[in-house]
Amino acid sequence: MSKAVRIFWKVFFVGVATFIVFLILINFGLFGTLPSLKELENPTIMLASEVYADDGTLMGKYYKDKSNRSNVEFKDISKNAVNALLATEDKRFYEHSGIDGWGVMRAVVKLGHDGGGSTLTQQLAKYMLGQGSKNKFRRVVEKLKEWIIAIRLERNFTKDEILALYLNAVPFGDNVYGIRNASRTFFQKEPDRLTVDEAAVLIGMLSGNNLYNPRRNPKAAIERRNLVINRMVEENYLSADEGTRLKLKPIDLTNYKKLDENNGLAPYFRDYIRDELKKWCKEHKNPATGEPYNLYEDGLKIFTTINPRMQIYAEEAVAKHLPTLQKAMSAQNSIRKGTIWKEHSNTLESFIRNSERWQNLEDEGMKASDIRKTFDQPVQMKVFAWNSKREKDTIMTPLDSIKYHRQMLQTSFMAMDPMSGAVKAWVGGIDFKSYKYDHVNINTKRQVGSSIKPLLYSQAIEDVGFTPETPCENQAQMFDGYGMVPARGLCKGNGVSVSMATALTWSLNCASAYIMKQVTPKRFVEFLKNINIQSPLEPYPSICLGAVNISLYEMMWGYSMFPSGGFSTKPYYISRIEDKNGNVLARFDTERKEVINQNTAYTMCRMMQGPVDIGTAAGLRERLGISEMGGKTGTTNDNTDCWFMGYTPQLLAGVWLGCDDQFIRIENNYLGQGAQAARPIWEYFYAKALADKSLGLSRTAKFVQPEDMKNGTLDYENIIEKAPPPGAEGDNQGNGNANQYLDTSSPRVPLDSKLSGEEERVLQEATTTRSNEGSVTVTVKDANKNPPPKKKDGFFKRLFGGKNK
Repeated sequence: MSKAVRIFWKVFFVGVATFIVFLILINFGLFGTLPSLKELENPTIMLASEVYADDGTLMGKYYKDKSNRSNVEFKDISKNAVNALLATEDKRFYEHSGIDGWGVMRAVVKLGHDGGGSTLTQQLAKYMLGQGSKNKFRRVVEKLKEWIIAIRLERNFTKDEILALYLNAVPFGDNVYGIRNASRTFFQKEPDRLTVDEAAVLIGMLSGNNLYNPRRNPKAAIERRNLVINRMVEENYLSADEGTRLKLKPIDLTNYKKLDENNGLAPYFRDYIRDELKKWCKEHKNPATGEPYNLYEDGLKIFTTINPRMQIYAEEAVAKHLPTLQKAMSAQNSIRKGTIWKEHSNTLESFIRNSERWQNLEDEGMKASDIRKTFDQPVQMKVFAWNSKREKDTIMTPLDSIKYHRQMLQTSFMAMDPMSGAVKAWVGGIDFKSYKYDHVNINTKRQVGSSIKPLLYSQAIEDVGFTPETPCENQAQMFDGYGMVPARGLCKGNGVSVSMATALTWSLNCASAYIMKQVTPKRFVEFLKNINIQSPLEPYPSICLGAVNISLYEMMWGYSMFPSGGFSTKPYYISRIEDKNGNVLARFDTERKEVINQNTAYTMCRMMQGPVDIGTAAGLRERLGISEMGGKTGTTNDNTDCWFMGYTPQLLAGVWLGCDDQFIRIENNYLGQGAQAARPIWEYFYAKALADKSLGLSRTAKFVQPEDMKNGTLDYENIIEKAPPPGAEGDNQGNGNANQYLDTSSPRVPLDSKLSGEEERVLQEATTTRSNEGSVTVTVKDANKNPPPKKKDGFFKRLFGGKNK
């Protein structure tokens, strides 16, 4: 053997040995730790956490940058996408074991001109390791790492599983990761429904997700799509004729919609529970990492109690009623002429200095005086508006835009199952994109007005022994240390006693003060705390008139004791949390305790029918065609806050309406009443929900009557006054009026929830009126219609089942 040959073999074997040692060192982590077998079996590719409604509808996600992806199983990926991927990226995928020797040799010989030598498994390893260095030496090390991980992947996963892992990991442009997100973003469909040409577009983007992005570079995207189709023809996944036909099609992006926090179902709700979920994550460790769960990266699945149909009906109700009411308020002189801001100039200046615009200019180093001048200079901008786009282009000064947005009426709505506490709908404001502040949650508190009275009256029955017919003085009451309640001049009562049922039906402030005196403020505060009103409460006598700040969430919690037979049921909205593999990590369920006896609860349910039959919300029950229901209006001083709380045996719902700044209010004393401002939202929602047979709500459902109350024939013929006594809440009550109703002539305002095209179609089909009960649309004409007079039983005889004499 010649010396040259010996040198060659010596160099060859030394090189091979060095290479083997190099691989061993890499395998043992000398050049960076490699994933363990356990980590490979549970890949740590960042996944967005997903929020689901009670029927499995995807409501939205929590993610940051690369975690915006959703896993999908191989069986749920279109064969078209798989074929396009194999034809383009790895023809021999099902033949090699992670490293394609022929591909590596081809890449070396042709210097990569016919493509690189990386298999799909190697590319997956690259994504899992987060590699891609520009340094040549480091890239060589990275390549060897990818080989090692590719072999491990092939040993521990099936080929189909590797394909699914790959398609779940790769980027598709527009900061969209994974085949499911890409399919939903670009074509508004699930990945199992991708057509050949759609799959070719997405797979084509993998070679350059910006270069071949059809939204940014349509010409390049078509050329790349057609190349993918050609490869599919070459590999016999398509016929030549089919390929030719598909290449002539344009790329249709009419359904393009990128998911963000403003999109999806119930945006206020999802934003609110984010903090609760982050707290839960902080308190629970992920066994795969040993670290607390990460809401934005660990792919949690959060299942909620929200019902998509009820949520849509609630948002529809807001979008139907608020434009009309806002138009009326904007026409007020104080708003139209701007006098309201002259009276609150200091407050306006604080809004200016706390604005994002001020903060940004201050960060840029601009002087305060110069910043202030910019607020008086007109600029082009988009602002929220009650129109078909939920916004309008306009030119106004930043100062005027602050005034404009602060003058918008806000609202909150919540519906729940009173027996289980499951929250079914949650509307936290009028437009999440423009107004992030949620008005439903337990931390958002407003004065509740007369909506607190049923809580007081139930305690009077429970603890003092009152009955619906107990006489109550309809005049102001003196409380030691506090003076007259209501204050002198504010009580219109004539001193004549009325029954407690009458006092509730007509929301008599003076009679309520009398009841408070019998209960005592101290005991009433204790009672409120016992029924889970958690807001800070002081034993002031004026609490009986609602002069206390309480959240809608708490009011729902308190009112739940009426339809549930005396049990205070906590509203809950998350049913369970699962990890990315479907393992249940936590379950949440009903929390309830008995706070009043069943007799008291039933008596209140029947007595609270007075307001919705002939009182402050007259005619509501009859318009809805409901056998039994209870309800109560609420209005605070100067119409600052408007409330309506109502329930049937199966569902409880509440509405608040007002402005964030309490000095901005509806000045019309009629329109500003809870019966006219808040009640129409509640009524529209209930009408739609009752007409939807799939929700299982019955118009004939009745409250459970206690056994010891079934045999009594109570004569309430003369208990309730059919006309409003002096001091009744609001004007023009008692004749079935509901004048300020829905403006059905205004253009349709889309919902705050922004769904994918596919979800919107499904829900549209589901929410189409499906019964023979007639239209659920309520018009001004219907609302003003009075039923013909007829002889009938006394009010409470009808409530409690007494017979006609």
